[in-house]
Amino acid sequence: MKRIFTLLLGALAMVAVALVSAFITMRFAIHGREAVVPTLTGLSVADASKTAAGKGLRLTLENRFYSSDVPAGRVLAQDPAPGFRVRREWPIRITESLGGQRVNIPDLTGESERAATVSIRRLSLDLGAVAHLSVPGDPDVVLTQTPPVNSAGVDGPRVSLLVSDPDSDTAQPPAYVMPTLVGLSYSAAAARANSAGLRLIAATAPPPAAAPPADAAAPAPAAPSLPPGVLPVVSPPTSASLVIAQYPQPGRRVVQGDAVHITLSRAASPATVPPQ
Repeated sequence: MKRIFTLLLGALAMVAVALVSAFITMRFAIHGREAVVPTLTGLSVADASKTAAGKGLRLTLENRFYSSDVPAGRVLAQDPAPGFRVRREWPIRITESLGGQRVNIPDLTGESERAATVSIRRLSLDLGAVAHLSVPGDPDVVLTQTPPVNSAGVDGPRVSLLVSDPDSDTAQPPAYVMPTLVGLSYSAAAARANSAGLRLIAATAPPPAAAPPADAAAPAPAAPSLPPGVLPVVSPPTSASLVIAQYPQPGRRVVQGDAVHITLSRAASPATVPPQ
């Protein structure tokens, strides 16, 4: 019996040693694939790339900004920060300093998009976002720019443009922000909608459903529901009728001539609303 106990104790010790060895091996294997992020800020981009490669990390140039404190060509910021432990081949994103702003922002208004792009590249600036707007006049003309001409103290060398749309000859109806009609009387809601050129379509709230008789054999089939946003119209209600719901919702973009559906408190019988 004593011999069996000794054998079992020895086997348990061997299993424990094996587990500890496996744990240590796994830990070395995991940490062998990790690296500590070095400090790259203040280094040149070339030196930062070599330092990151020496740790088994990759360098990615994310942005370039002007800086009066950090010389041009050096790392202005990095992510992740120094001291973080990451996997090898992890990308380290850096921002390069362009030094102090030395380039004046040119005046690009009135130029074509292509000519403005060439001017931006010639001055070693970056083309930012290009948005289009339908306006009367010639198409493909720069209407405005960001930053404005001769701006000082800008953060980066990126210039964004607003260009006239090629389809600007097509007349567009005025657009508005949908006002709040809930809580207003019908007459006040109609006046507010008419001032924006919107068509008002009113409906009364449905009556509450009545409980079926106790001896009813089966419930009557429900009336077909209307499509979303389409409401039955009613006659012009009295001043006591209030708007309790509306579609489109307040804050939505609406165009002159759009229909606005409202639901009123029950104060009138169904009929047809005359055109507004």
